[in-house]
Amino acid sequence: MGLKVAKFGGSSVADGIQLAKIREIIENDEDIRYVVVSAPGKRFPEDSKITDLLYSCKMHIEHHLPYEQLYQVVCDRFSAVAFNLGVDAGLREDFETVLKAMKSGASEDYIASRGEYLNAKLIAAYLGYDFVDAAGTILFDEKGRFLAEETNEKLAAALAEHEHAVIPGFYGSKPDGSIKTFSRGGSDITGSIVARAVGADIYENWTDVSGFLMADPRIVKNPKPISHISYKELRELSYMGASVLHEDAIYPVRASEIPINIRNTNAPEDPGTFITAEPTEEAKARTITGIAGSKDFTVINLYKNRMNQERGFIRRLTGILEDFNIPIEHMPTGIDTLSIVVADDELAGRIDEVTEELNKQLKLDSIEVFENMALLATVGVGMSYRLGVAARLFTALADAKVNIRMIDQGSSEMNIIVGVENDDFETATRAIYEAFVE
Repeated sequence: MGLKVAKFGGSSVADGIQLAKIREIIENDEDIRYVVVSAPGKRFPEDSKITDLLYSCKMHIEHHLPYEQLYQVVCDRFSAVAFNLGVDAGLREDFETVLKAMKSGASEDYIASRGEYLNAKLIAAYLGYDFVDAAGTILFDEKGRFLAEETNEKLAAALAEHEHAVIPGFYGSKPDGSIKTFSRGGSDITGSIVARAVGADIYENWTDVSGFLMADPRIVKNPKPISHISYKELRELSYMGASVLHEDAIYPVRASEIPINIRNTNAPEDPGTFITAEPTEEAKARTITGIAGSKDFTVINLYKNRMNQERGFIRRLTGILEDFNIPIEHMPTGIDTLSIVVADDELAGRIDEVTEELNKQLKLDSIEVFENMALLATVGVGMSYRLGVAARLFTALADAKVNIRMIDQGSSEMNIIVGVENDDFETATRAIYEAFVE
């Protein structure tokens, strides 16, 4: 099939049993030449992730609390895996280096990255691959902003010298050599960056699920899998809460139109979900691709007579929210009305202060606030090819006795977002799924 980059997440690298599965996957596919790994995740529900243990060690040291036993747990976990797999990765010196750095006040980013660093060295030794550090090859500027083109050039040159390599995910480095991490889930981003740098034919993202499902299985019983999805559809679903893949991981491979294949380490025979630049004919033939959403939003409804004729109204509105450092999730509009949808955690209890400032600066006729709202997106490129999709959706919600408080449709006609009460979120999800899928 061609060159592949494979990224394995925390659950896929949690212990020796999982690493044995990884080696079998790689040995059965000679196209996998570059591997990106996360830090070890939880082995069982009550377990701790390695990154969380490292954070705890740092906190103990900073507060002059005993840390030795906690750090020993980290070292023992790597050492036990190495022993059980019969691998000598030479980690003892690295354990001492990391501890010395923590005691010397190393940055939070440095501490957070060491789980990936140690795990990549261990897995490289186990696979017989070269270890290529992300520091020095994945680049950020002095302010911590990712340098996409500089990284692509540097990483491509570095990996060209290695036929097979393991690269730690989640971090890179600044010009002064200090470690800088991506946000949580950043190993997905690293995998995508590596795939672009080596010109991969496919970027495989291995996790503990067999791709995307059409709805949350905690809400809908046995939802159907999604075999193919376009980048645009994935972006919509990820933004609304579908969290199999970190949404920022789309961009590096999208620029090179590299397909992503979400696979299950525990069920490698499953084909998973393919993510491609353009929707397939199969995708166009189905009415919807998936349903996703989340709770805890506030909708602020503004009314002002002749709002549409007032130049600069929206500019002033967004400026006010910018002053409060509040991002806008959605902004449905009418002739004299406009609704602002914001996440509750962004408001942080400032709703009275915000509405007072909106009234003061915009001289509104009225303003209403609706709290405890949920947003639910129905997404599918096939929606634009069908008549009556909106009617079908609204009928399903009406039959389920769900009151729609807000409606917003994207200009691409690829999604319809409805606002409902938090308490109606699960009922609404099931009603839409049953109307379009069942």
